[in-house]
Amino acid sequence: MERAQAWDIVCEFVQSDSLRKHMLSVEFAMRAYAEHYGEDPDSWGLVGLLHDFDWEIHPTLEQHPVDGAPILRERGLSEEDVNTILSHGPLHGHLRTGLREKALFAVDELTGLITAVALVRPSKDIRDVKIKSIKKKWKDKAFAAGVVRNDVVEGCEALGVDLWEFHVPLVLKAMQDHAEDLELDGSKAG
Repeated sequence: MERAQAWDIVCEFVQSDSLRKHMLSVEFAMRAYAEHYGEDPDSWGLVGLLHDFDWEIHPTLEQHPVDGAPILRERGLSEEDVNTILSHGPLHGHLRTGLREKALFAVDELTGLITAVALVRPSKDIRDVKIKSIKKKWKDKAFAAGVVRNDVVEGCEALGVDLWEFHVPLVLKAMQDHAEDLELDGSKAG
């Protein structure tokens, strides 16, 4: 599947602008991980872009992402890519054995926290976000309370990477490099 086709699927099934931005954030982070591991950024980015495409039609963890998988298969997504997307769902027993599955699980929740940190800054510019700001908000369980921090930690442990020395900087930079695409470039400040 080409990225343009994947984006068409996102636009068809996802109406929420914030969910679309989340999916783009995960795509950018997955591309960064692929480059780090010498893997195919297009393939890794594709699963990041599509990972939550069915959330609005299947908005429970019991349904998502399993109930969306047949749609992706029908649209031509490879079984390997579908299985990677299935692996990020915590309730369905799909194993995260490969680097790509582990990376998707690790970056998914973190992108939400980083976005929230950027949005509370006066500038609303992700390029102004520092690691220490993320760390401070990470410790505040009331901040972005929906972010499952344990998933991020578990994902980092599975990848064998340090949360603060490697993972957070890599994901933050990937998102900062695409600030305009994410509309986190300060244009919405004020």
